[in-house]
Amino acid sequence: MKLVFRKILSALAVLLGVILLIFSLFILFPSADEITAGQRADEATKAAMRAEMGLDKSKSEQLFIYLQDLSPIAFCDQNPNYTGLDMKITDNKRLYLKLPYLRKSYLSKKPVSEILGEAFLGSLVLSVVAMGIALFLGIGTGILSALKPGSFLDRLCLSVATLGISLPSFFLAVIFAWLFAYVLKAYTGLSMTGSLFSINLETGEQYINIKHIILPGLALGVRPFSIIMQLTRSNLIDVMQQDYIRTARAKGLSEYQIIMKHALRNALNPVITAASGWFASLLAGAFFIEYIFSWKGLGKVTIDALQQSDLPVVMGAVLLIASIFIVVNIIVDLLYVVLDPRVKLS
Repeated sequence: MKLVFRKILSALAVLLGVILLIFSLFILFPSADEITAGQRADEATKAAMRAEMGLDKSKSEQLFIYLQDLSPIAFCDQNPNYTGLDMKITDNKRLYLKLPYLRKSYLSKKPVSEILGEAFLGSLVLSVVAMGIALFLGIGTGILSALKPGSFLDRLCLSVATLGISLPSFFLAVIFAWLFAYVLKAYTGLSMTGSLFSINLETGEQYINIKHIILPGLALGVRPFSIIMQLTRSNLIDVMQQDYIRTARAKGLSEYQIIMKHALRNALNPVITAASGWFASLLAGAFFIEYIFSWKGLGKVTIDALQQSDLPVVMGAVLLIASIFIVVNIIVDLLYVVLDPRVKLS
């Protein structure tokens, strides 16, 4: 529990640094009103925009209000935008136990949390599919290569992994879209673009379209597959030469028991580190992949918001992405102890 508490404190410190950086880049940006209203807007429009964005207040007031919006606890005047429990303290002040308030989009006027929540679901599904493909194929081919190093199968797997690392994901996305959704469309039935949900034209109801996940999931999973395969192979080869593996063989254990119960478990730590980093990156938004396939996720929503100068959406997306990396890193640190008893919590 002490380790978890220290991790949470360090995570909060990092998150506070990210919040201050976001505030400095966007709220304190001297031309934020011009970015939103347009450089050719008249002074009245810019003044109204500054008032809406809170730029008419002092910088310290803006920072305090921004931190108050993001804090789970707030003591302030009544605010209809806060979602949670509130209690009246004085005639003018209320105590709020609330969810972080990411403000509203300048364009759609929808809450940013609602926009990012819809986009996060798409990124989550796509990331789970891509990482599932990468882990299943990467660990499987890594084991096969490590069992017979130098063989034809080993060289073939290494060649495929090297090719997967060398080719950029957006290039693979274009190739997959052209080959499977254009040239071979009559056989695959896949489309170049699409999101998680589609609409039934007859009933008007939404449904999950599995076909739309296949191509972006494959394109997104190629690079992590290549790295996981090589890490699994190299670490398993090293582990198989350890003394306790020889002892296990001397005891008469089968090769399957040796690999699955002893060798593989001790070889997975570097694989978990790589997989967690990749999963956090995928979850944070595979910008190019989502944009190429028009997949509604954090990446595409952030790019669209940047193009339209929708600052609250961009700020909320950056904050959410930073939070994803922090949470994933904490979870991975705790998983090390479960997978390898030699790693101590302290």
